[in-house]
Amino acid sequence: MSSIPDISVVMSVYNGADRLRETMESVLSQEGVSLEFIVIDDGSTDGSDVTLADYARHDARIRILHQQNQGLTRALITGCEAARGKYIARQDAGDISLPNRLCLQKVVLDQHEDCVFVSCWTTMIGPRDEYLFAHRGRGHASSPLHILSKREEKWVVIDGPTSHPSVMFRREAYVRAGGYRAAFYYAQDWDLWYRLAALGTFAMVGQYLYQARITPNSISSLRRDQQVACARLAHKAITLRLAGHSDDAIVEEAERLLPRNPHAIRRSDQGRAMYFIGKGLLDNNDPRATRYFLNAICSTPFLFRAWWSAPLSLARRCSNRLLSKHKRTSANAVPHDR
Repeated sequence: MSSIPDISVVMSVYNGADRLRETMESVLSQEGVSLEFIVIDDGSTDGSDVTLADYARHDARIRILHQQNQGLTRALITGCEAARGKYIARQDAGDISLPNRLCLQKVVLDQHEDCVFVSCWTTMIGPRDEYLFAHRGRGHASSPLHILSKREEKWVVIDGPTSHPSVMFRREAYVRAGGYRAAFYYAQDWDLWYRLAALGTFAMVGQYLYQARITPNSISSLRRDQQVACARLAHKAITLRLAGHSDDAIVEEAERLLPRNPHAIRRSDQGRAMYFIGKGLLDNNDPRATRYFLNAICSTPFLFRAWWSAPLSLARRCSNRLLSKHKRTSANAVPHDR
């Protein structure tokens, strides 16, 4: 690719072959922008590399980078360092960028020079495309604004991205902010968002333009506690930086949370992840929640929340079936002559 693209889409893949083609097509079919698609194969062993190579042979916009398995954060560092576009857009394997996502986000950055990063509304779905919930932000950033606000000697965020991979940011601002930092493995996104927010404004495109998939292997469902702890450290770090101090001590503290094996999954962790997905379905009165609660119990027998939620979900499932049967019976009933 000789000309410099408008946008560099950066995505890491680790054993994501089952949904990879769907994701690739959603990015490559984006209209109204010139793009390069940088995909980091993070040591996949499931044939993802074969799928990526096939796409790269047929589309010059695709750049495949291979590395030994090092986890998402280091893969993103590698990908963003290779990016040539004016803007960098994130994408996760297994997710979908809906039509016009890149174009509409680019328009915002083109029109507002002070805006350094932009997100959009995100729909969260389960492993089998089940609707879980949606994020629309806090509603403050329909126009670009500074999202870091100081209240009573403490910096707070008044709005922000709906999901990590829904974001597009200026490459120049990314470099100036210091980029992703490997120490913040569980909250590399918010560590970056804080530092970008200190450089300019943030905006939200008020449309559902990204579809994020939550699976039993997702960090958001597997490592929720570590994610929260790491995000708090990222907040401490930006507070120190904005006060003119070094955040080196916080970075060292974040490094102590780093996993030895980024993709190691314990059965207990997977059980909690299954519960997380089931809870989203239960909140929607979706009968498919029962399966996830039962799988959670099998993986983590002492996960008492799953024991409580499984019969509740089953009761709702039976109730819905009886109600549906009653409605069909009523609709088919033939009135008697009087």
